[in-house]
Amino acid sequence: MCANYQPIHAGRAHLLDLFEPTFEYKAELYPGDISPILISPEQKIEWRAARFGLIPFWTDNLKAARHTYNARSETVAEKNSFKHAWSKNQFALIPVDVIFEPKYIDGQAHWYGIYRQDKKPFTIAAIYEYASMDGQEILSMSMLTINADTHPLMNQFHAPEHEKRSVVIISEGHRLDWLNADHSQATELILEFSPDEFTAAPKSKNDHFFP
Repeated sequence: MCANYQPIHAGRAHLLDLFEPTFEYKAELYPGDISPILISPEQKIEWRAARFGLIPFWTDNLKAARHTYNARSETVAEKNSFKHAWSKNQFALIPVDVIFEPKYIDGQAHWYGIYRQDKKPFTIAAIYEYASMDGQEILSMSMLTINADTHPLMNQFHAPEHEKRSVVIISEGHRLDWLNADHSQATELILEFSPDEFTAAPKSKNDHFFP
């Protein structure tokens, strides 16, 4: 699971060969916040501002985002909140600098930042949805997750009694493949990321990891 992350800093967009997003967003995000995402209408990558936590098209309750910020890849095609976006191939990428997860030490949660060892931004697999409320269109998204019980890095996080989960990281060479996939092709891209390329460090209360 991931409920807290530092989205890509606009000034670091060039590291993904992208123009800077033209809208503002917070330096650190939680469910319900507005996040930068990438989608690919007509085979062209574009920035969008999306709420973190998918709002199903059939609801008028923004509080749904509190429960839909992560979508289990094993059940995304079946869950009522997610199956429409999945079946319509509404795939997105979330460019981030760091994700944050709790590591339990002596029974206490200590928050750690997880980031690339080369400190470059990376992209997390997501699905997105449009909903309409009070005449306004709302774009929202959810991160996809997979089991991480045996992942050398991600199995360190979350409470000892809970299943270990990880976000799905889409590598540079497959970003367009993900954005333009149909849901059968997308399944082939839902893989563990290489632990050798990432590291973790305790989160500071006073600053951010990047830039």
